[in-house]
Amino acid sequence: MRDIDVKEVTRAVAECCIDSCNNLPEGVLKKLEAARKEEISPLGCQVLDTIIENAKLANKKQVPLCQDTGLTVVYIDIGQEVHFTGGDLWEAIHAGVAKGYTEGYLRKSSVDDPVFLRKNTQDNTPAIIHCRIVPGDKVHLIILPKGCGSENMSQLRMLKPADGLEGIINFVLEAVRTAGPNPCPPVTVGVGVGGNAEKATELAKFALARKIGEHNANPEYAKLEDDLLALVNKTGVGPAGLGGKTTALAVNVEYAPTHIGGMPCAVIFNCHAARRSEATI
Repeated sequence: MRDIDVKEVTRAVAECCIDSCNNLPEGVLKKLEAARKEEISPLGCQVLDTIIENAKLANKKQVPLCQDTGLTVVYIDIGQEVHFTGGDLWEAIHAGVAKGYTEGYLRKSSVDDPVFLRKNTQDNTPAIIHCRIVPGDKVHLIILPKGCGSENMSQLRMLKPADGLEGIINFVLEAVRTAGPNPCPPVTVGVGVGGNAEKATELAKFALARKIGEHNANPEYAKLEDDLLALVNKTGVGPAGLGGKTTALAVNVEYAPTHIGGMPCAVIFNCHAARRSEATI
């Protein structure tokens, strides 16, 4: 058994919040630069140039890539041999988000009541937390601040088994075309297939937490990711939705077992900012 003070979690979450909002992951920047070399639309080239310049300036000046620094999604894998001390783990995670957003001067976008008062919580809490218990004595965190422009274009469709692979492909392409410029392309497309309604959307969001350039370990799903990316980039949506061949940098697919009568499928987008940071304690 290994003791971990929850203050270490607070510190790690705060640092990841600031890092993810100010620094584009290296893999994403490389994808953007590669896409710029292949883009054929003059306007698309200008957009990509601006996005790349913005990312480099944000890194140099340590300021947010985008004013919308999102709601904070936290994935935490807890080793089953870990024992937390010094307080409540959930409160420690929320405290880390509050510390990161206040001390990092990140925009606070969370409202406590979605319908009536819509009062800002002033520190971007509460976080949205997904937790897994795993073997070992370490804690691994992935912080995924998620902006609302891309989140608003999320879709869920309760496909039937008879819809098959074609149904999934058609739904993803329809979601991309419907989203158009709203998720700030070039996007990362997260696709979740299987489970039930809430599991499919959870899978799609978790797909966005994957490092850019990594494929699903299942070769059939890895091929589907490549096929979908090629088709998405043929839609012509392009950078900022202004036309071109760079609509997406990646399509990530996650799947889970499902009911014999169903094949739920969810699509969730990440904007070109693709905020992501991780830490291990």
